[in-house]
Amino acid sequence: MLGAALTATALSFATPALAQAFPSKPLRIVVPFAAGGVGDLTARIVAAELARTLGQPVTIDNRPGAGGVVAADTVARAEPDGHTLFLMSNGTAVTAGLFKSLPYDTVKDFAPVSTLGSFDIAVVVPADSPHTTLGELVGFAKANPGKINVGSINIGSTQNLAAELFKSTAGIDAQIVPFNGTPALIGALRGKQVDVGVEILGPTLTQIRAGALRALAVTGQKRSTSLPEVPTATEQGVPGFVASSWNALAAPARTPRPVIERLNREINAALNQPEVKKKLAELNIDADGSTPEQAAELLAADIRRWGGVIQSANIPRQ
Repeated sequence: MLGAALTATALSFATPALAQAFPSKPLRIVVPFAAGGVGDLTARIVAAELARTLGQPVTIDNRPGAGGVVAADTVARAEPDGHTLFLMSNGTAVTAGLFKSLPYDTVKDFAPVSTLGSFDIAVVVPADSPHTTLGELVGFAKANPGKINVGSINIGSTQNLAAELFKSTAGIDAQIVPFNGTPALIGALRGKQVDVGVEILGPTLTQIRAGALRALAVTGQKRSTSLPEVPTATEQGVPGFVASSWNALAAPARTPRPVIERLNREINAALNQPEVKKKLAELNIDADGSTPEQAAELLAADIRRWGGVIQSANIPRQ
């Protein structure tokens, strides 16, 4: 009993001391995407500001592939001292439902720190499509079962699952056609190989602004600041069709709470910097921090939701 009491006392002193000394060395953000993508650029923008305020270098460690499993496992196994962080995303939640087994527990082995921002998914059609609103498209699909083809990128991607969510929430019979990447999907839309596409808004903005594609809806909780004239799916009578991509930072589980709180303060302060907001907005990302609890609930909610979509769409688990 005396030994247990001494251990507990030592830990009670050690945790504040660790937090006070944090950071004691350079930080590393493990990113499950290749360099140059939206997720990578988001991490780099935030990392630069964190390095300034924390007084330590913050490096980016790109570990793409395997649905983010390699990157996530690297952080789950890291020392829980706050110096190794994981760029978590909605893709992390998708992976939890898409794989039969993982080398880590997506909920129990990470301590979410804060969200970084969200970016819209859009429903787009060729510029000369006869469907001018999402309501018109849904109405046509219901009157003509099986005649609408909906394009997305790879099976199991957020965009692909968002297309499946569109089918189920709108109550339509449509064929989902997966393509190997955004350029192929855009080419198929422009060539009218598919009637409609579900894709992240950012990569399609150039085509929309050039008049080659038309956005019928965005699928977030609110309209996009990039296309404020385009209504949400909810506004157009498909209230269950709410999906957006997001990024967050997480630490290994068992990271001391004072360290999590320090990181949370610094991340939210960084996201409130006008220059950081501007750089993220240029990537079509709404800078949006959170509490650790809110980030954890977002992850858990997306695991439940996308897991249900994967199951209802009969997508084989890998």
